[in-house]
Amino acid sequence: MRWYGPKDPVSLMDLRQCGVSVVVSALHHLPVGEVWTLPEITRYKNLIEAENGTYTPLYWEVVESLPVHEDIKKGLPEREKWISNYKTSLQNLAACGITTVCYNFMPVLDWSRTHTRYEMPDGGKALRFDWLEFAVFDLHILQRPDAAESYTPGLVRAAATLFATLAPEERERISSNVLMGLPGSDEAFELNSFQDLLNAYKPVGEEGLRENLYYFLRQVAPFAEELGVKLAIHPDDPPFPLLGLPRVVSTEHDLERVLNACDVRANGLTFCTGSLGVREDNDVPAMARRFASRIHFLHLRTTKRENTRFGSFHEARHLEGDVNMYRVLSVIRDEHDRRKAAGLDDYRIPMRPDHGHAILDDLHKQAYPGYTAIGRLKGLAELRGIEYALTEASI
Repeated sequence: MRWYGPKDPVSLMDLRQCGVSVVVSALHHLPVGEVWTLPEITRYKNLIEAENGTYTPLYWEVVESLPVHEDIKKGLPEREKWISNYKTSLQNLAACGITTVCYNFMPVLDWSRTHTRYEMPDGGKALRFDWLEFAVFDLHILQRPDAAESYTPGLVRAAATLFATLAPEERERISSNVLMGLPGSDEAFELNSFQDLLNAYKPVGEEGLRENLYYFLRQVAPFAEELGVKLAIHPDDPPFPLLGLPRVVSTEHDLERVLNACDVRANGLTFCTGSLGVREDNDVPAMARRFASRIHFLHLRTTKRENTRFGSFHEARHLEGDVNMYRVLSVIRDEHDRRKAAGLDDYRIPMRPDHGHAILDDLHKQAYPGYTAIGRLKGLAELRGIEYALTEASI
């Protein structure tokens, strides 16, 4: 499971009691682009593994994430410095035995939602992306120039009607959720300077962002291959353009192009079933089958596309959304067996339950959005049930 560090309300002991053995974490306190030094990685690793002699062991084996500096994404001359820092961080992680590194290439925003506590029919709370409310933010709160070109005329009219009826606290809720910063960070974007961040990508465009990603990979992936480190890019979340910003890791074709841009095994995927499953044109189990050999890490969650005019979605229970989790895990089980038979040392593919609902006692506790203990434990139990059934069926 993911752990956000000492400030995370879900403790390491909580994760231990969920049956977790591998902790997914990062040095969230360091500025993006700064070198992760050997002493700092060692200190954090020792923190996670401090009580292994007394309790069931926990190990830090997966980094999520080692962020890519915006100058790299924009292709600025300063990117050479940040790429050099990135390679040094990878080298230091490898020296500490941490060899799976998740990252993304989404410009400005990481993942985006309009609700972080959307009430479900059972009273639980979920993450949700409402296209109409997002359009309200873009058109009427941010007031991005030319924003209307990003939406259908019907959605533009509906957004104007909704904005006129929203109470101030609802406008603030939408704005604060969209402007939320990196996961694990208490910082958020400022509305009055946010447009400047978007403007910086106007000269880049979609093809420019693709080429900047491929440049980064050609510099970093062969080096990672030498270190024995697996780079695992996370798909865009949501997997479509937002606020005029391009997205280049959203579809099956996008993934194919990313892997072909630097065809070494270290250049691989964080296969996020929830992000990919938002798009109806993504056949997630088939994509898992096609790219299985380059899947280095999995986020197992599922979203539910809502039957609305505008295509909103919410985080569903792990086995009840638009992704057939049994079929995905069946593919991964086959890949595990294939790698083991081939004598590959990475046959144990790390995966974690992602974005659980806030339920039971967690409704009354503070936690990072989507990262309550009980909701993720419920998802983990369901996923383990599938894994057990697949294992027994193969005997």
